[in-house]
Amino acid sequence: MTAVITPRRVDNVAIWDGTAYVGVGSIEWAGDSISSVSASGDSPAEYSIIPGLVDTHVHLGAYAGEKKVDFASWPITTPGEERTLHIASNAIRAAKAGVTTLRDLAGDKHQLAASRAFDEGILAGPRVLVHGQVGMTAGHGDLFIPPHYPHRDPVADSPDECRKLVRQWARAGAHGVKIYTSGGVLSIGDRVGWRNQTDAEISTTIDEAHALSMPVAAHTHSSEGVDIALALGADSIEHGTGVVERHWPTLIERNIPIAPTLLINDRLANGTIPVSDEAREKAQEVVTERDTNFAGAGAAGLRFVLGTDANGSMVTFGDQLEEIRMMKTMFEWSAERALVSATSDAADVVGLGSKVGTLREGYGVDFIVIKGRPWENIDDLRSENIVAVVSRGVVISGELPL
Repeated sequence: MTAVITPRRVDNVAIWDGTAYVGVGSIEWAGDSISSVSASGDSPAEYSIIPGLVDTHVHLGAYAGEKKVDFASWPITTPGEERTLHIASNAIRAAKAGVTTLRDLAGDKHQLAASRAFDEGILAGPRVLVHGQVGMTAGHGDLFIPPHYPHRDPVADSPDECRKLVRQWARAGAHGVKIYTSGGVLSIGDRVGWRNQTDAEISTTIDEAHALSMPVAAHTHSSEGVDIALALGADSIEHGTGVVERHWPTLIERNIPIAPTLLINDRLANGTIPVSDEAREKAQEVVTERDTNFAGAGAAGLRFVLGTDANGSMVTFGDQLEEIRMMKTMFEWSAERALVSATSDAADVVGLGSKVGTLREGYGVDFIVIKGRPWENIDDLRSENIVAVVSRGVVISGELPL
């Protein structure tokens, strides 16, 4: 017996469709498919609708409860079955805050399990994409685990090992691959300027990933790391601290996206987040360099998209709204340009540009009902203004206006 899907509709709302304001009208949907978006004028409306937000860089694997736990040790001392529940909880929390699509850039079988549960309707929640890591022994991805701890994530220390690990991620169902072309801030004993893997290893990873239709996201904080990522064909730049003017022409010509992760590095640098002196000093250096290098980059046309490094602890799921406001200021954008970077453009970056990030007939049903008009005034984009969130056609937070 086929289940009957009841059409739903919201009327008399101001609609911003992911690229532009289309007027005051209605949106109708059935299940996870928009049936129509229509606007008949620009009369006053109490509420607005915008697409659900897309965060291109998150980490869902942190503790999701209310207790105080150690951020670094909890994931490696907690059974995987238990962590999967926290991953799902973090994803649902993000969706309730309006972030209805998430790309986890250091996931494994546990994030993939949660992703499939959402896709199959076992849990009501967001769309979750997962990139598996291909990094080296003593690289940024490896240095979150103490050196003598026996249970470690896989690493790859030769071109052949890189190729094999990419294939293993493809077999597991990963949506893409993450690589490292510099060290990082929070990894223990790491240095931002350290090379991570050889060109031959990185080139092999990218070649194999592309052969298997998997995009490659490149973590980098150094200018040398950006050089490597661009020369070897990475699909996105994560953090991008070392992006300088000589990189701009290539980034613009190839339309390569950059996830700037502004908020987390500011909080690490200014002490809002309690971390080791080593991590704080690295973050301060990163922020100083970033602020210098990013000056003028937005006006020059570089493709910055929403990517926060949110992990539920240092940047919570919902802080994405603050990140978007920061991006507007940092890149000297209009409110609408900032909102595009977090909806239609970010959706395109994660490969879902024909499904989410835009309110149009035939697209998936992810949207936010909000007070105000954030495409005109970005300060309206605040959690207290959110009236309801719809993810995959299901109201997961608040109530739709009558």
